[in-house]
Amino acid sequence: MTQGIIVTGTDTGIGKTVFAAALAGALGATYWKPIQCGLDDDGGDGAGDRERVQALSGLAPARLLPERYRLAMPASPHRAAEAEGIEISLADLAAPDVQGPFVVEGAGGLMVPVNRQALMIDVFAAWRWPVVLVARTALGTINHSLLSIEALNGRNIPILGIAFVGDEMPDTQRTIAEMGNVRALGRLPHIAPLDRDSLAHAFAAHFDVEDFR
Repeated sequence: MTQGIIVTGTDTGIGKTVFAAALAGALGATYWKPIQCGLDDDGGDGAGDRERVQALSGLAPARLLPERYRLAMPASPHRAAEAEGIEISLADLAAPDVQGPFVVEGAGGLMVPVNRQALMIDVFAAWRWPVVLVARTALGTINHSLLSIEALNGRNIPILGIAFVGDEMPDTQRTIAEMGNVRALGRLPHIAPLDRDSLAHAFAAHFDVEDFR
């Protein structure tokens, strides 16, 4: 039976795709983002997170699974799908059979609607896989992180730990880990320039890959 690691975030645009690329590359994993929104964003080049992960992780193309839904509008999945006259079916989000490490990235945050009946967190609850919660270190993250942890706990979804992205904020990071009763896995700093080598170096310097095995 497939066993994956879910990478989700406390919000959109916080760096979870970059983290997912680093993690998948370090594990030599298969990567899958079942729902991709916003293909018309960033100049409308049609590139999604799968393409970004391939460039940043160095994974072979065969290890990057195609999305079940590729949607143009930069919006939540339910709205982006409706704009194209379709409804996302939860049956389409059944996990594929994958051998070896498997990193799966959610769309947006936990409470993002997938359709008019279900949220992203409901998909995660069906999979029952451990979650890595990616959180920024900037102001406001304590509230967003603790709410996300509470939501995961409320659905009995296992939390592998929390991965921070951004400048080091020791008290903030400690507060979230202690009050949320979760393991702080590490912190990915801002990386410039961001490329495959710099990302791999930063991940190795700030995380222990054995925590994810």
